[in-house]
Order: sequence, then C-alpha cells, then structure tokens
Amino acid sequence: MVKDKKQNTVERRMNILKLLSANDQVSVKSLSKDFGVSEVTIRNDLEQLEAKKLLIRARGGAMSVDHVVSFDQHLGEKHKLNMPEKSRIGKAAALLIKDTDTIIVDSGTTTLEVVKNLPLAITNLTVITNALNVANQLISNQNISLIIPGGVLRKNSLSLIGPLAEKNFKNFFVDKVFLGVDGFDTRNGVSTPNMEEAYLNQIMIEIAREVIIVTDSSKFMRKSLAFICKTDRIDTVVTDTGISDDDRKRLEDAGIKVIVA
Repeated sequence: MVKDKKQNTVERRMNILKLLSANDQVSVKSLSKDFGVSEVTIRNDLEQLEAKKLLIRARGGAMSVDHVVSFDQHLGEKHKLNMPEKSRIGKAAALLIKDTDTIIVDSGTTTLEVVKNLPLAITNLTVITNALNVANQLISNQNISLIIPGGVLRKNSLSLIGPLAEKNFKNFFVDKVFLGVDGFDTRNGVSTPNMEEAYLNQIMIEIAREVIIVTDSSKFMRKSLAFICKTDRIDTVVTDTGISDDDRKRLEDAGIKVIVA
C-alpha cells in the first residue's frame, strides 16, 4: 500500500511537469481538481519539484523554469499586465519622494507609474533616468531637473544601456533609486532578463543611499536570467496585496520595509 502511494506521488509529479511543459504555468486549484487530491498535497508536490529546480512556484501555482528564465517581454506588452496594481504601487512609491531629493528611476512600466504620480507640490527634485518613457513623462514638469546619462537604446525596454550609460552613472550619487524587476525570489534576490540592464542596475544600487523595489506581486517566486542583487541590498519594497505571507515575512525579517498598496 505504501509502495502504491509512493508510485502515485511520483506519477502525479511527472504529470505536473508534463502539463508545465505544455502550458508554461499551472494553478494549484486546477491541479487539485485534475488529480483528485487536496490543494495541500499539490503545494507539497510543487515545493518538492522546486527544490529539485524543475519549476518555480508562483502565486497560486507554478511556472516553467525555461519560461521564467528566458522570457523578455516588450514594454508595450508589459503595459497591459496588472495595471491596476501597478498604478496603486506607483502612487504609494511616489509618496516616498521628498523635496530636494535626487533620485534614479529605472526603466519599466511600474517605475513609470511612480513618476506619473509625483506630488504636484514637489519642488527642486532631480531625476536621473535611463528610460525614454520616464524621461518623456517628466519633460514638461518645470519643478524637476531631468538628467539622461545616455547610452545605446534597448528597444524592448526603451532604456539606454551599455558602456556609456555605465560610465556616466558612476559620476553620480543619489538619495534613492527606484527599480522595477522581472523576478523576485525573496530567498536569493532580484533579477531581470537582460545582462546589460542588470549590470547597470547594480551600478545604480552602488551609488544610491536607499534602494526601493517597485513590483507587482506576480514577480515574486520568479527568477529571470540576469541577477541584480541580493535582498540585503534592498531597503524598501512597494508591492500589492497579492504578496504571500511567507514572502512578506521573509522580507520583513531581513529588515526590509514592505509597503502594500
């Protein structure tokens, strides 16, 4: 009987991996229904498979490792995803910006929501950005000094990267950096699909007094190709209500301020 139970577990997990291979992602609820077992059992299956690096757990289910690591969406596609959450995150993060601050705003759809929601009364703010969409949003604001360090345009993210951008960013020191990420593993750190962007993000972190990650909760328990930094370099995370209790506790236990919008 024990042998049969073990065999059933192995078969179920193999079938979960087959479903992932075909669909890129699966949900706990649907797997529970398909296999006729409890959601607790499915979560345990996913946990064991993640430990073997065969998948990556995501909110309410799991994603294929290949899908998560390699996926690099165009900014136009990202803009369609989770916009209500990104808008709330942007409003909450914008409240962290004060008069006379010098800040870096990284490329991305969530960081764009930060600058869209800057307090109207803010004055003497200096914004350094490598993102053309962020720069375009700020051009007409008379209370902001805008600095664009230059570089080679990466069309997928509308960001300026490469040796020129890296060299120029090293000439600054800022109060805060606002970073968007594609993957956030609260055990290991944050990541992004592009290696050059990841390296530029590392420079931004080095020159900033405070590191603020703005990300919707779909990015948690995901990993992307290029590592940016470990969680011990992060000061604040602004996210939405979808963050799991485990991830929030892990961040707060590490001394990171978590703001849920």
